[in-house]
Amino acid sequence: MTTTSGVPAVDPSGELRQAAVEKLRKRRELQVHLLAYALVNFFLIVIWWLTSPGGFFWPMFPLFGWGIGIVFHAWDVLIGSEPSEEAIRAEMQRLGRP
Repeated sequence: MTTTSGVPAVDPSGELRQAAVEKLRKRRELQVHLLAYALVNFFLIVIWWLTSPGGFFWPMFPLFGWGIGIVFHAWDVLIGSEPSEEAIRAEMQRLGRP
């Protein structure tokens, strides 16, 4: 939201600030999720290596399973779940409400 001079406009309702805080919170949560994924799976791989280094690589199950969750979490944060204004207008027209 900017004025014609390029200076940011004031957000009297605080909605822009609230949206920015929410986006930053979601990114921080993703970072924490990625750190937990890396640390836990690192320790699982170390346990596998110490107990059966040439045996079946069983850590692949939590790596892939939890990895799917990471992908969906990243999708939500990076791609976003908020529809664009264009998509909202198109849906309203489809429903017959201009």
